[in-house]
Amino acid sequence: MQYQQSVLHQKSLLLCAIGKECYELGWSPATSSNYSIRYDNKHCAITSSGKHKGRLQPEDILLVDFSGTPITQGKPSAETLLHTQLYQADDKIGAVLHTHSPASVMLSQFLTSNELVLQGWELLKALPGILSHEESVTIPILNNSQDIKALAKEVDEKMKTEDLCAYLIKGHGIYTWGKSLDDCFRHLEALEALMSYELTALSLK
Repeated sequence: MQYQQSVLHQKSLLLCAIGKECYELGWSPATSSNYSIRYDNKHCAITSSGKHKGRLQPEDILLVDFSGTPITQGKPSAETLLHTQLYQADDKIGAVLHTHSPASVMLSQFLTSNELVLQGWELLKALPGILSHEESVTIPILNNSQDIKALAKEVDEKMKTEDLCAYLIKGHGIYTWGKSLDDCFRHLEALEALMSYELTALSLK
């Protein structure tokens, strides 16, 4: 595959900046989490496995095709297919962010339901298609598995019947996406706040 090094470098810089912000906000401890951005209709740039997300450098970002095969040097995350599935499912998705924040991990682990329903919060309007706090957003909670292909297939099936903006993996964290990296980060920032509200509300009951 022919690719433009300058374009990949620019996208890598964007992911490095996002990584630093997510780490400083406490959403991506240690080497957890992974982030990606669409390169074209067959490839995305994604963080390499095992890299500290607060100290990412452009060389820590690699280009992969949608089967997860690396095009440039680097070791793809084990969860690469959870990113590429989203790009293939919806060609409007331009970026995917996955974090291991305390709120996402705790809620996904200890809620007895297989979904998180967000309703009544003004901040919901930061999410796509939501115009009022009276509307609700349902985020599926999937069982954690080391079988990433099976997880990706489960998400793919849900996206065929549900209008999703994110999903949680039990005891693991959240995946969210957007048309651009800025949109995706806005969704993530709003969801992180909303999940922290829910976690606090549960502790007050």
